[in-house]
Amino acid sequence: MYIVRDIFQLKFAHYREVKALFDEANESNMFPDNPARRVLTDFTGDSYRLILEMGFESLGEYEKSLTSEMATHEWQNWYMRFKEHAASSHREILKQIM
Repeated sequence: MYIVRDIFQLKFAHYREVKALFDEANESNMFPDNPARRVLTDFTGDSYRLILEMGFESLGEYEKSLTSEMATHEWQNWYMRFKEHAASSHREILKQIM
């Protein structure tokens, strides 16, 4: 199992707008159907972080999600609105061993 975390550093005080966008995406089923999907925010550490975490059985499965579900016109339009609120981002790909 691979855990993919997309970690977004949000612009100061943009959390509410981003939360509304994530609620919209969730209600429209725009996120990949992933039973391990979690959306997290900071409790300690750097402020205004939003983390999208998903699990994949293989890196090929992850790549497939990038080139199919997240490549739709609907997703791309949503992402264009979302990224206006992000100051930066990075991705972690972790291999679960236990």
